[in-house]
Amino acid sequence: MAALDSTRSHTTNAGFGAVFSRVFSVLAAWNERRATRAALSRLSDRELDDIGLSRGDIDLVARQV
Repeated sequence: MAALDSTRSHTTNAGFGAVFSRVFSVLAAWNERRATRAALSRLSDRELDDIGLSRGDIDLVARQV
């Protein structure tokens, strides 16, 4: 019985680590998209045109980050 409890506890800890890692990855990706969207939104239409983008492209580009 003790081995079962120990194994279960270990599995729970490993599961928590995986969940925490996934949540952290999702939040980091969201923040990167948010920062990209904000940076591109601050550019003028002329600057966006210089890099081959329009205002309508900002969300698409941010999703690809």
